Amino acid sequence: MVGHIAVVSNPSAGKGCGRASAEVALARLRDLHGDVRAYEGASAAESRTLVAAALAARPDALVIVGGDGTLSTVLDLVCAEQVPIALVPSGTGNDLARALSLPRHDPAAAAELAVRGAPRAIDVGEVRSAGRTTLFLTIAALGFDAKVSDRTNRLRWPRGGARYYLAILIELARLRPTAFRVGYDGERMQEAPGTLIAVGSTASYGGGMPVCAGAEPDDGRLDAVHVAPLGRWRLLRLFPLLLSGRHLHRQEVTHRRVTSVQVAAPDLLVCADGEQVGAGECTIGIRPGALTLMVSPTAREEQS
Repeated sequence: MVGHIAVVSNPSAGKGCGRASAEVALARLRDLHGDVRAYEGASAAESRTLVAAALAARPDALVIVGGDGTLSTVLDLVCAEQVPIALVPSGTGNDLARALSLPRHDPAAAAELAVRGAPRAIDVGEVRSAGRTTLFLTIAALGFDAKVSDRTNRLRWPRGGARYYLAILIELARLRPTAFRVGYDGERMQEAPGTLIAVGSTASYGGGMPVCAGAEPDDGRLDAVHVAPLGRWRLLRLFPLLLSGRHLHRQEVTHRRVTSVQVAAPDLLVCADGEQVGAGECTIGIRPGALTLMVSPTAREEQS
């Protein structure tokens, strides 16, 4: 590597963990590589501006210090430039890092992958809703789980994964089935009422809940999981299976591997990578191999 490395950090990621992770990552990179240029954004909008500036300088690699949401907000920029990305996970859930076996508790080791890692091309999902296209990395959630994601974002306590589980309890008290209409791979849409729909390029959301168990980030397909209408107690009984990824063979769960899903409902809320991205009706698709991330050479060999 003869050019420079750009590092863009979001100090507010992970409720303030981003700054400390950035300091460790920068120190490690400067030990390994002479030319490291740092950019720090105070908001998602500022991070986009800084990523655009960093890419304009043509780095050999771009290091993003933040969570899944931080990288999601600049996906269109980094996919267009095809610069290898090293992700230093410092968000709340870090589900992309789980999917790619990235170091989640060692920012120095994660940053080091920018220099010593192996490139891996992964798929990028897209949600088209209300005339807007939003790219995502992990899972698009619709119905109950979208409401949980929205509730999680609005809670200020507790920190970490516990906040997600508190949001689940709150939304359980408000549980109502959703009148989904669903079509897969261009098929005619059909009535499919349910509790939730999850459409994932990777397996987990919410900090490790494998709702799309078995999903691979580079197989060119989406894993679509539909859970039939359930009462509160039946949904609670299903959660231990959801937490362990053993729910896909239950009779109330339908699982398909597809390349596109169209969903509509009167009260539809769509969240992707934990952020609201649509409502009412949407089409979810896949862009195979659209993003290159630097991963552990050992992990890459295991995937080959």
